[in-house]
Parts: sequence; C-alpha cells; structure tokens
Amino acid sequence: MCHALEDGVVRSDLRSSFGSSTTTAGGVPLTISLTVTDTANGCGPYAGAEVYLWHCDREGRYSMYSDGVTGENYLRGVQEAGDDGVVTFTTIFPACYSGRWPHAHFEVYPTLADATGGGEPVSTSQLALPEDVCATVFAVEGYEQSMQNLSQVSLQRDMVFSDDGADQQLVAVSGDVDAGYTATLTVPI
Repeated sequence: MCHALEDGVVRSDLRSSFGSSTTTAGGVPLTISLTVTDTANGCGPYAGAEVYLWHCDREGRYSMYSDGVTGENYLRGVQEAGDDGVVTFTTIFPACYSGRWPHAHFEVYPTLADATGGGEPVSTSQLALPEDVCATVFAVEGYEQSMQNLSQVSLQRDMVFSDDGADQQLVAVSGDVDAGYTATLTVPI
C-alpha cells in the first residue's frame, strides 16, 4: 500500500496533508505509540524498523482514495523506530465506517527505502480501538455517523478482527475527549 510515497510522508504528525495541499483533518486528538519487537532476536526492540501508518478521517474517508479527498494525503505517514523499537504518531481518532470496526492500518518495513519506494513489508496488520472509548468519542460532534455504524458491527464479526477477536491487535487506550487519547500496542515481527 505504501508504494512510492511522496516526499513529506516521513513524519510523526499525520493530521495535515503535505505537499501542495494544506488541509488538516479534524477530530478528537489521538497519539498512537507502537513498540515493534524482533521475535527472531528474543523479542527485543526492532530498532530502525520503518512503520507506515494510515487510517480514515472522522467522516470515514481515506485520503488519496475516497471521494472528496483524493487530492489530500492526511492521516498517513512513515516513521523510523528508535533504539527502543517505538514509533509515535500524532493523529485524530478515526471514524467507524459501515461494515468495519474502528481501526488503523500499518505496515512494517526493514528500511526507509523499502517503506517509501515500494518495497515489501515484513508485516502488514491493523490495530483495533476499544468499544468503550469509541462510544465516548463518537458522541462528539463530527462523528455522528460513527455511532450508528458502531452499533452494527462487532470485533467478532469484523472481516479482519474476527479470526481472534483482535486479541493481539486491540490497543490499550488512556486519556479523554478533551485532552486527547493515547493508544499503545506491542507489535511482534
């Protein structure tokens, strides 16, 4: 999915488009922190791993692909894991669109050249957001359609998470609507 991305995609703050567009995605603030571990190396930190993360906006649209936002590239970016294997993205809480549990996509690459130049990821996955936090966020103005969509899906029926109910993909979340949320997940590679 991360084939030949534009200059500017390597960043930690995903809220604004980069390049010729200056559009910023609105929504409840969310920080996503992933700890990438190397299972071949005793589950120690995967230092230097490149993570490409992307998700929909609060209306359920994907920049670059959905009608109305094909000229935007917000809510997507690449970041290099530090010596501790951690990458942290500043973004907004994604919507719940029809038929899918609220989530974010990510791919892990061995090098920046692979991540930005069309290389093969070593892992492709999604993270799932907890139902109680989703219900709180979706009561906020701008997320109205998400509340209805959330009532029609479950982790057990979601086409991606149904295999294990998102046991390995459900993030831990702290925070609140006003200050924003932080979601954390360990990603074994």
